[in-house]
Amino acid sequence: MTGKPVKIFVVEDNEWYNKLLVYTLSLNPDYEVKSFFNARDFLNSLNESPDIVTLDFKLPDLTGLDVLKRIRQENSDIQVILVSEQDDIETAVTLLKLGAYDYITKSNDIKERLLNTVQNIAKDIGLKNEISTLRREVQQKYSFRNTIIGDSPAIKNVYGLIEKALETNITVIISGETGTGKELVAKAIHYNSRRKDKPFVAVNVPAIPSELIESELFGHEKGAFTGASFRRTGRFEEADGGSLFLDEIGEMEMNLQTKLLRVLQEKEIVRIGSNKPVKTDCRIIAATNRNLKEEVRKGKFREDLYYRLLGLPIEMPPLRERGNDILMLAGFFIERFCRENNLPLKRLSPGAQKKLLNYSFPGNVRELKSIVELAVTLSVNNEVEASDFTFEDQGPDLIPDEGDLTMRAYEMKILKATLKKYNNDIPYAAKKLDIGVSTIYRLLRQERESAE
Repeated sequence: MTGKPVKIFVVEDNEWYNKLLVYTLSLNPDYEVKSFFNARDFLNSLNESPDIVTLDFKLPDLTGLDVLKRIRQENSDIQVILVSEQDDIETAVTLLKLGAYDYITKSNDIKERLLNTVQNIAKDIGLKNEISTLRREVQQKYSFRNTIIGDSPAIKNVYGLIEKALETNITVIISGETGTGKELVAKAIHYNSRRKDKPFVAVNVPAIPSELIESELFGHEKGAFTGASFRRTGRFEEADGGSLFLDEIGEMEMNLQTKLLRVLQEKEIVRIGSNKPVKTDCRIIAATNRNLKEEVRKGKFREDLYYRLLGLPIEMPPLRERGNDILMLAGFFIERFCRENNLPLKRLSPGAQKKLLNYSFPGNVRELKSIVELAVTLSVNNEVEASDFTFEDQGPDLIPDEGDLTMRAYEMKILKATLKKYNNDIPYAAKKLDIGVSTIYRLLRQERESAE
């Protein structure tokens, strides 16, 4: 064992047994042992918060039962091992029900039994400390002002909405293009909320085959269908007390949308193959790269589910609309990549900065990270030059000069470039071009008809 020693208090009025227990436990350098001969002195030192107490059942001033109750009231994390001269099954069961870890009789094998029990408790303590450390690291990692990098008005607005989300358990729906950091926002909300010590369960809806998604979400009973050889706990049950992140919920099929709506309304699920409802308490955080309101209009998403999910909407801005955040993020990715790969810290040349700021980043933050890491790898000195950046797609911002074109041809080129830039999101493209959605449909229809 490493780290802080395990603190053990021995409470035993028999001097010989007291010395035996102290000596036996002190042989392990990872144990810090202190002894007491009566309950009064022990209880006066209880504020020292021992990890383990070996407690004689018959003390001169109080019974072991009374002392056990006091320990449970003061600090329920302390593990208590009762030591008794009598092997009384009924008493042992009573004490174990009240929270004692073990009941050991004063027999010839007490040393071996005691060491095994203390060793098991020490392992549990080590595991709990490790889990607590990991939780602290995760919470620090997802402190949103440290991980959602930026200083633009758009990202400051996101900060404000995240802070609002932390005040209640309101459902959150995060929208935005692919690669804008929607899952990062979901984790930031969970790990900074009152549910931070409970599970964060993520489900990528389109990644799960349609025939398995219901079982994945709600679970199933043994024998519910061919191949169901055991009971499966669904993601809703796994996330109980915590948060369930439904990524790309706009891809969910209509029949499952109906079942999801019922779960959100009733706050209970029914496993496949069962008629018994199971209560569930998890916060729903959903994400989509689609315009759900438009999907409702098209009949591809249930209107009642849309309003049930709406809650607090957070829209992640595309990177191209975040200005100098691009350079802040690039610097962050460069510093981390250099540190992780034992490279000297590099910086962006003025030309490289200009090149990044002029690129449209259709893949958003995810694309920026990949581009920056490749550029750092290709760079030959401590400064990353513009020539080190390679863009697979220079973006649809620039329309190539192909000679004289008619106004109609230019219109179509601009329209197609804009649709490509915004992943064929017609309402969003219409907004950017400052034209009506019907105009886009009309131009596309005319283009198709002329091609025929």
